[in-house]
Amino acid sequence: MFCTKCGTQNSDEAAFCRKCGLQLGEEIETRVAARGGSAIAGNDDDSDHEVIFTISPTVKFIMAGYAFAVLSAFLVVGVFSIMLGVSPIFAVIIGLLFLLVPAYFHIRQKLVRYSLTDTTIEIDRGLISRTTQNIPLRRVQDVTVSASFMQRLLGFGDIVVDNASETGNKVVLDNIDSPRKYADLLLKQMRRLDR
Repeated sequence: MFCTKCGTQNSDEAAFCRKCGLQLGEEIETRVAARGGSAIAGNDDDSDHEVIFTISPTVKFIMAGYAFAVLSAFLVVGVFSIMLGVSPIFAVIIGLLFLLVPAYFHIRQKLVRYSLTDTTIEIDRGLISRTTQNIPLRRVQDVTVSASFMQRLLGFGDIVVDNASETGNKVVLDNIDSPRKYADLLLKQMRRLDR
């Protein structure tokens, strides 16, 4: 079977083009085999998916931010209460406000979760309003580990996933501790699906 978009030859059983990711035939309803031997169509139960890993962005910078905020708070309390003669309680309240900045970024980091299941990459964002993005592993074309100099020094980096969609999206898993380890797990699962 040849792709109508890029002309690449694919196997007759292929659902998507191996080069550009275009859907080749009609989408077939997913069927999951049950233990009794019967097939259940359109099963949406997440318990059928084996979770390989679940990670969140690193909090190393957040911890450094907390340390900097505490030092700044002590400095402000000292300057306001000793040099300017401001009430110590008022100076402490102003000092505590410095902790709001790293706390805000800490909460934002904790609201992002990346999961790899046996068939998809799931990206969950948000607390009250939650967004879940699912990327089928069969549509992933490339996995790249990217790390700036500072990220390499601190042992974290980004995992860039090239997605075979019509828009050619790249999905970035930001600020992951030990990114090569998780990229290798992702590639291993992709190879397992190709068998």
